[in-house]
Amino acid sequence: MDKKHLFGKTLKELDSIITDQSLPAYNAKQIAEWLYFNRASTIDEMTNLSQKTRQNLKEKFDVGLTAYSKVWLSKDGTKKYLFPVQESKFIESAFIPEDYGNTICVSSQVGCKMGCKFCMTGKQGFQGNLSANEILNQIRSMDESEKISNIVFMGMGEPFDNIEEVLKSLEILTSSYGYAMSPKRITVSTIGIVSGLKRFLKMSKCHLAISLHSPFDEERDRIMPVQKTNPLKEVLNEIRKYDFSGQRRVSFEYIMFKGVNDTSMHVNELIRILHGFSCRVNLIHFHSIPGVEFTSSDEHTIKLFERALNDKGIYTTVRTSRGLDIQAACGMLSTGELRNQ
Repeated sequence: MDKKHLFGKTLKELDSIITDQSLPAYNAKQIAEWLYFNRASTIDEMTNLSQKTRQNLKEKFDVGLTAYSKVWLSKDGTKKYLFPVQESKFIESAFIPEDYGNTICVSSQVGCKMGCKFCMTGKQGFQGNLSANEILNQIRSMDESEKISNIVFMGMGEPFDNIEEVLKSLEILTSSYGYAMSPKRITVSTIGIVSGLKRFLKMSKCHLAISLHSPFDEERDRIMPVQKTNPLKEVLNEIRKYDFSGQRRVSFEYIMFKGVNDTSMHVNELIRILHGFSCRVNLIHFHSIPGVEFTSSDEHTIKLFERALNDKGIYTTVRTSRGLDIQAACGMLSTGELRNQ
């Protein structure tokens, strides 16, 4: 019988397990402390639980950590990790060292069903949702897991298409019984799934990043099919209901495609649709992937784009590209691993 994993359970879920096992209620908090604060990798390490309690737990449960299978190190210090999940599938995570702190980028799904034309993960198709265990395991099982400053949900998959497990993982990351991280250290990125967006804004205080990539409906529809069912206008209207003028931040991700979305018309429309938002725009170089005809805008065009937005009061920066020598584009490494099976 396959054992169920304790790691990745919320305190409420641990309470339920303890109740089902007819154990004292206080055992739930003890287990949470061992999992998330003391970083136990086995039930036997939970020494303030009685030996009988540990033995009973081991009959049905394990901690449930999974080691990475491969790691790539870039000359700039970025590391890409490959984790096996489910049955013969793989996900990617990244460790990105910076002078101001270390960032971990995690995946939320195996593959993706959103079908964005510029995304290698989307070319895999959708293979499954990750559990909170599999999401958090990426953080816990990296070599640098105790050196984390920030976490971004910008890896494989669409987080709001797996909203239940993503919210569980955010709860564990930010709760006092879990890792007690500030939600201001965590950013969740979405292409704009309105139903998931509503739940995230209500139930979490983490930062939000919207993958925008074009301010024009028809153009965005051509490169991001989600526009048909979740129009950008509805996404922006939902965000406007919340106050982002304080510590919580909303940002807009904008990949620069040469001759596609990098003109003065795009600047002017971005200024129009983002009017009144307290936000940041991140301009991103496009990194070529097989079978995709897009190329990145040149440096001069990107700098002009950045300056034009800043001149109109929209705080805009160009994101530094990292890990280019280790296939930085998300989905490249896991796709290669699948093909090599």
